[in-house]
Amino acid sequence: MFRAFALRAGGVLALLALWWAVAEAGIWSEVFVPRPSSVWDKLIETSTVHDGARGYADHLLWEHLGISLRRILLGSLYGIVGGIAVGLLIGLVPTVRALLGPLVTFVRTLPPLAYFSLLIIWFGIDETPKVILLFVAALPPVAVATADAVRGVHEDYVHAARSLGASRWQIPPLIVLPSALPEIMTGIRVAVGVAYTTVVAAETVNGVPGIGGMIRDAQRYNQSDVVVLGLLVIGASGLLIDGLLQFTERKLVPWRGRA
Repeated sequence: MFRAFALRAGGVLALLALWWAVAEAGIWSEVFVPRPSSVWDKLIETSTVHDGARGYADHLLWEHLGISLRRILLGSLYGIVGGIAVGLLIGLVPTVRALLGPLVTFVRTLPPLAYFSLLIIWFGIDETPKVILLFVAALPPVAVATADAVRGVHEDYVHAARSLGASRWQIPPLIVLPSALPEIMTGIRVAVGVAYTTVVAAETVNGVPGIGGMIRDAQRYNQSDVVVLGLLVIGASGLLIDGLLQFTERKLVPWRGRA
C-alpha cells in the first residue's frame, strides 16, 4: 500500500515539476501556460473575500464546486436509475432489446453540445436543461453495462432459483441483478466520469455559479490561471468521487476478482 501511494505521489510531483519548469522557461506566454504560483494565488483569491470582492463572480470557489456537484449528482443519479431499468429490460426482453438497443447506442454516440442547444430551447436556461444533459450523458453507459451483464448471467443460476420456487418476477431482483452487479458498478463509474466531463458543456449557458461556468467565463477573458484552477478542482473532486465509488464497489461486491 505504501509503495502504491509513493508511486502516485511521485507521479503527481513529477507533473508539477514539469509544469513549473515549462512555465519558468518562458517558452510560452503566461496566458498560455500560467505559473503554478499564479494558480495558487487564484485559489486563495477565489476562496476568500478580497478588496471587497467575494471569490469569483461573487461566489466562493467551494460554492461554485458545490453547485456543480449538485448538478452532477442529480444527473448521474437519474442516469444510473434509468440506465439500470433500461439495461434490465434490454437484457431480459428481446423485443425491448430490438426497440431500445439502437436508440441507446445512438444517444451514446452523440456529443453533449450537439443536443444541449435543443434542451435550452425546450426547457429554458435554468437548472432543468443542465440536469437533463447530465442525465442523458450518464444513462447510456449504465444501460449498456447492465444489458451486457444481464445477458451474461449463467442460466444455471436462473434454473436453480426456479427449482427452489422463485417466481418469474422474483428472478430479476433476486438473481439477475446481484449477479450483474460487478459490471453495473463499472458502468456507474463510467457514467459518473462522463457526467464530470460533460459538466463544462452543461454550464456553458447561465452556468455561473458553477465550476464549469467559472471556467467558461474565465476563458472569455483569457484568465488561464482560473481555467487551470477550475480544471484541477474538477479533476481532484472527480478522483475523490471515483475513490468513494470504488470503496462502495468493494463493499457491495467483495467477491469480484476472487470467484
